[in-house]
Amino acid sequence: MSVKSSISLSDQQDAFARGLVEQGRFSSVSAVIQNGLDLLRQKTEADEAETAALQLLLVERQGGAFVSGPEMQSRVSAMIGRKRRGPRVER
Repeated sequence: MSVKSSISLSDQQDAFARGLVEQGRFSSVSAVIQNGLDLLRQKTEADEAETAALQLLLVERQGGAFVSGPEMQSRVSAMIGRKRRGPRVER
């Protein structure tokens, strides 16, 4: 279903949209606007999913054990040592 809507574009936006139509990339200015809105919807949904995943990660980490700075440094140094001793890491 289509819904008619009236919008205002700046001169630059209008020129850009009409240029895309003239190049044959879109059939109409309306198609340009529809595509732009679809891309914005996809980006918004992806941003929301990423934010939700980060919030979940933070909640999970808050429930985990606290590791002090010196202990973390020790763990990182040990991990680097193991990686350097491995056969696939160049020194």
